[in-house]
Amino acid sequence: MITVDGGWLEGMALACIRITAFLIVAPPFSHQGIPVRIKAMLGVGIAVAVVPTVQHGGFAMDDVGPFLLGLVAEALAGLALGFLVMLVFSAVQAAGGLIDLFGGFQLASGYDPQMNVNGAQFTRLLQMVALALLFASDGYQLVLGGLIRSFTAIPLGGRIDMAHLASALTTGLSQMFLAAVQIAGPLIVVLVLADVGLGLLTRVAPALNAFSLGFPLKILVTVAVGAIAFVALPQIVTGLSDRALAVLGGMS
Repeated sequence: MITVDGGWLEGMALACIRITAFLIVAPPFSHQGIPVRIKAMLGVGIAVAVVPTVQHGGFAMDDVGPFLLGLVAEALAGLALGFLVMLVFSAVQAAGGLIDLFGGFQLASGYDPQMNVNGAQFTRLLQMVALALLFASDGYQLVLGGLIRSFTAIPLGGRIDMAHLASALTTGLSQMFLAAVQIAGPLIVVLVLADVGLGLLTRVAPALNAFSLGFPLKILVTVAVGAIAFVALPQIVTGLSDRALAVLGGMS
């Protein structure tokens, strides 16, 4: 006769729901190129490893309602944690958007369904390179490590402190904008100085019609100086991975 531990099954279901919801939202696992069944299988595999090490209160076997509410709470917890991680890594996408805006590429924006990114060339390129670096530099392991630590901060069957979550979202949003400006800042300064130089040149010699050269010149400067962002991107992705780990670990 095969006996099944009801407590283990409950913990397995709760952990699997939280992990799968997290993987659907958080980068780099949120990429549409990863099939949903693969995310579900990964969620089950991580849950099997996590359940023996975490504590949960358990539910009465004949109490279906509280157990279903627990599943919903775990799904919301996974989505909230995944959104916090997505907010951290959105700094790269926002930096690409600033480069496109000041460099004149914004008119060629388009939607990329694989990465769920709506932007022009630098927005999509920076996002794609950042996701590749997350896998190449083992940054995804830090993200998964932070997810596993969240079971200590928020036990199975527990509830997220909404006040703490709102504070984390506000802090994460402000830091995302700050990081975006820091990433794209040098190139933005160069482009603004190029506009100022063209304005002064037109003022000194109006017959040159320097502004007719402004658009191709800004494209050339953006492509040339944009290499700085790609050189610094590995270090930026490492810093964002550490920040995501701190955000997940600090939800207690």
